[in-house]
Amino acid sequence: MSASSTPSTQSAVNRADTHEANEMARGLSNRHVQFIAIGGTIGTGLFLGSGESIALTGPSIVLVYIVVGLVMFLMMRAIGELMYSDPDQHTFINFINRYCGPAIGKFALVSYWIALLLVGMTELSAVGAYFVTFFGTFGIDLAAWKWAIELVFLVGLICLNLCAVKFFGETEFWFSMIKITLIVAMIATAVVMLVIGFKYGQTQIPGQDHPSPGASVSLMNIINGFQIAPNGWAKFLMSFQMVFFAYTLIEFVGVTVSETKNPRRVIPKAINNIIMRVLIFYVGALISIMAIVPWRNFQPNEDGSYASPFIMVFEYAGLDWAAALVFFVVLTASSSALNSLLYSAGRHLFQIAGNSSSPRIKGLAQVSHQKVPAKAIVVSGAFVGICVIVSMFPQVSGSFVLFSSAASAVIILIYILTMVAHFRYRRSAEFLPDGFLMPAYKVFDPLAVVFFTFIYITLFIGPSTRGSAVVSLVWFVVFGAFCLWRYPLHHRDAN
Repeated sequence: MSASSTPSTQSAVNRADTHEANEMARGLSNRHVQFIAIGGTIGTGLFLGSGESIALTGPSIVLVYIVVGLVMFLMMRAIGELMYSDPDQHTFINFINRYCGPAIGKFALVSYWIALLLVGMTELSAVGAYFVTFFGTFGIDLAAWKWAIELVFLVGLICLNLCAVKFFGETEFWFSMIKITLIVAMIATAVVMLVIGFKYGQTQIPGQDHPSPGASVSLMNIINGFQIAPNGWAKFLMSFQMVFFAYTLIEFVGVTVSETKNPRRVIPKAINNIIMRVLIFYVGALISIMAIVPWRNFQPNEDGSYASPFIMVFEYAGLDWAAALVFFVVLTASSSALNSLLYSAGRHLFQIAGNSSSPRIKGLAQVSHQKVPAKAIVVSGAFVGICVIVSMFPQVSGSFVLFSSAASAVIILIYILTMVAHFRYRRSAEFLPDGFLMPAYKVFDPLAVVFFTFIYITLFIGPSTRGSAVVSLVWFVVFGAFCLWRYPLHHRDAN
């Protein structure tokens, strides 16, 4: 095929399994997609887990966030180019089927859907826990009602997802605004503290079982005693997986394209702005935190947990209700993640049903009057609701945590397959030369694959992640072997 070829010359054979008329309503605007991208990038890990990340490797954690962010940006450019070439696809996973074959495509689609459900269960449990903690800051104990809180949140978000997609986009817009406002407020607080040379004494931080020592706010807190791996190279390597999982679900933009107005104009803008968000929100927040709190002051509680750096910063600034504020935002962030997971899981089950030969499963591939896959959303939500029952049985809950962690490990393989699919797309007859091109794909696609493989290998280093790595490996082998046996490895020639 010549460089001037157009999509009209694409192979109908290879597109047959994944190309269909788009039944969804294009109700997402540029504003919605931009903030959905922000919501997918900023999760609860920044607000609660960044203290542990800082303690693990010190100021070099900023470099880790930048490196991981750049690789994730490369993946998003690959997804953006694929979705730009065919904006009617409901998920970027379809391109794995198209360019890696039905067997690998089926493995990726089903595995990703199951991973979304398990991560959704984790987020639902987190929503209940954060809700209880938020009201606990006011002396109200709702621990006995955690299961009911989770159920109400789940039903409410399912109902929201059953409405027209523009309502989902509007909700994510405001969820993202709340998170952004807290981050900007924290960075502004740090700047003011730096300018006036703020000092604070020993303080008892909510959520920390030991007093936090006093210090002076200064950029020297970041520079003094700087080392790349102050706690050893093993912990430095483990910091990459922690930061990587903070970025997961950034690919969510690749599920909204078929419901976006003017996708070929909107998607490039949303994806190209991702790296700037990373620098401002993640890196800016981390530098601000470490300028206020010397990184060696981050010490674990007896149970191994860490206080929220955001709570620490606002407490030092004299905001006594900082814990309530931060946990309200964290509750919002977790609700946003759960809302997005229900949206994505519903679209992926819709795609699974559409590809199925079973009449019962195929019945889920229906669009409601609101132009959303209502049945697929409800079924996916019902599976996520199993979390409410599981949380009542501590013996089962431990195994549930293991499988949820393994689901995150499975997502790593999905990312690898996405980069392989993009590489094959660029070398295929369907390549769109005037599309939203990822630069230097021959270098960056293999580089991303190597990096994601490295992340997976680091899961075997620490005892807390080794079990999930083993479980995910078993899934790769068992379900992968089934897909290779049940489905063709390559698309059959129609001639």
